[in-house]
Amino acid sequence: MASSDLVTTCLSPPVHYVICKLGFEKKDSYDINNILSENGEVCWQAVTEHVCYLESGQNVDYITSIRSLGPVCECVNSYFKSLTKEQFVIQYALWFHWTNYTELFLEVFDVLQYTQTTEVALVLMKLTSCLERALGDVYLLIGKDCPFLLRDLLASEQLAVAFGQAVMNLLRIFIGSPYGLNLRNVLWHGFASPEEIPAKYCAMLLFLTVGLGQLLQTYLLQTKCTLVHRPYVIFVSLEELDVFPDLNHEALSIAEELVKRSSFVLKTMSPFWMAALTAFKQSRYADCVILLLPQLEVGLRLLFTTTNKCPNRMLTAEPSALYTTFDEMLAKHLDNEINQLPAVLEEPAMEFLWDFLNHQEGPRIRDRLSHGEINLKAFPRKVANQIVAFAITLLCRFSDEDVFAFKEHMVIKPLMNCASCYRAQFHPISRLKKQVLECMKSIHLWPELPTVPEEHIQTIKGLEGNTEDSTLILMVSEIISQLQQYMPQNCYSSDDPINSVLTERLLIELCDTRICTLYSPRPVLEVLVVFRKISTQCHQVSEHVIASAELRYKQWMSKTLRSRQRQNYLRMLNSIKFLSLVLRLILVLITLELVNIHLVCKKNPFDYQQYLKFLKSVLQYTENLVTYTNPEKNKWDETLELTNKALIKIRKMSDRKLMLMQLAT
Repeated sequence: MASSDLVTTCLSPPVHYVICKLGFEKKDSYDINNILSENGEVCWQAVTEHVCYLESGQNVDYITSIRSLGPVCECVNSYFKSLTKEQFVIQYALWFHWTNYTELFLEVFDVLQYTQTTEVALVLMKLTSCLERALGDVYLLIGKDCPFLLRDLLASEQLAVAFGQAVMNLLRIFIGSPYGLNLRNVLWHGFASPEEIPAKYCAMLLFLTVGLGQLLQTYLLQTKCTLVHRPYVIFVSLEELDVFPDLNHEALSIAEELVKRSSFVLKTMSPFWMAALTAFKQSRYADCVILLLPQLEVGLRLLFTTTNKCPNRMLTAEPSALYTTFDEMLAKHLDNEINQLPAVLEEPAMEFLWDFLNHQEGPRIRDRLSHGEINLKAFPRKVANQIVAFAITLLCRFSDEDVFAFKEHMVIKPLMNCASCYRAQFHPISRLKKQVLECMKSIHLWPELPTVPEEHIQTIKGLEGNTEDSTLILMVSEIISQLQQYMPQNCYSSDDPINSVLTERLLIELCDTRICTLYSPRPVLEVLVVFRKISTQCHQVSEHVIASAELRYKQWMSKTLRSRQRQNYLRMLNSIKFLSLVLRLILVLITLELVNIHLVCKKNPFDYQQYLKFLKSVLQYTENLVTYTNPEKNKWDETLELTNKALIKIRKMSDRKLMLMQLAT
């Protein structure tokens, strides 16, 4: 790995010039009264006249504009420093209400008083994400689907209607355009060190947020609209994110020592690392993660550029090219070649990164934080703990110095062990495993359901000596005997083939099989979609059965069922015997197929389409079951006929040896 001491900046020369020097070239002094009225209103015309345009008259000349705005930003920064906190609150706090996070902007004011560089960068990242979220809320007053990218949001007609085109052009000089200062992206992707972000640009964005609040009030009064704030995203299933043990003070102290020694850390960026660890100690968990995520990206970018021998990608790209971000670094290919980073990081670390950053059903922490979707005041410690712990393992793994003693330390070794055996939680394969096990648990509740005595069921006309049930059970038994060779040997008993196989124990053992999740080919993902839909429908059937059984039993005991309803209830009790077998068979079937899912890529196009067609027929069966078992439908006789047809298809598919598990032998 290239020495992190050799990298003194991650800003390319043109970008470094734009951010660090361009806005300081004009030495003019500027009077705050030119852009601020006596009653604290932003004079937009005076501010926007500093936005310069190219000869075409429509496109912003970013270079000239930044140079012209430099003294204005300096003036605003000096003005804010001249105010007391009380004066600032009285004069401006009202104009931050539209952001739904007034306290953050008061925090920005506090930071500007002391200009501690790391803190300036932190509040600037928080400010830009909050501002983006608030602007998105304004967009939704007029438009329907809010753009995901800040660049597209700021360029939208909807915001130009609310605030004016000149105002939006001014804002894009600071954030949202790769041709401008692009402060948001440069910071969130870890390209700027603490010393490289002038505080005056943070002050200017604070000033502009005040002005936007004033413009918005006018717009809302004119249109008689009410600004509605979208709810924050809430992390669900936090227990699934709980991978690493809780970090104590000793672990954090060792982490601070590792930051000084590890070649994963650029020396210019080490203040961010230290600030992140301090934030964790102070229970400022959102701050900790906001500081740390860009640094993980920097460290991985250093690894990426070293292993792929492309040192130029360490720097910010020019406006015409893409930055090298997490998306590129975690991808399988790089410029039509195999990306070498995954091999260096190894599968567990790659799965962790994909889980926490990319998978749609995962927390997608970086996206959600940087786009302002998370309530920073209630950020869970558990999530921050995972990010910090994972970062510590990378500090240990990628170091030029001998850190063996650290790796073996009693508080660090458990972290290393957890990291080395991590398995994906949020890939569709992992989600399917979870679904299957939850569904099986639900079906296992059926025998515990309250039921009327067996002799009542046998008195129903048409159910005496019912041969159809026996036929279905026989078919299930035949299918199991065909598939038993593909199951773990300890999960099959010839004395009781059905009940020895269709068990939760078998599914747990199968689901414990490690299946590659990285870079799943399209056919694998397509099949997974169908598997998950089948599992979902099976679970819905189980919920219907449980709800109907409990309700009808109560009605039976209270003698409130009419004669026809009693007959239907007894038919249901008879039907759920074979339904339990068939649903469990389907769960075992898709789990066996899941274990061999990558073999789907070996099927030729015709066989693949036939296989998909078969899976969709099973899905159709489960969808129909959901309809027929609905407490409002109760079509129990029809479920028998449906099940018979579905089992015939499954047996036929097995006879023709077209299952994935059969390809494995």
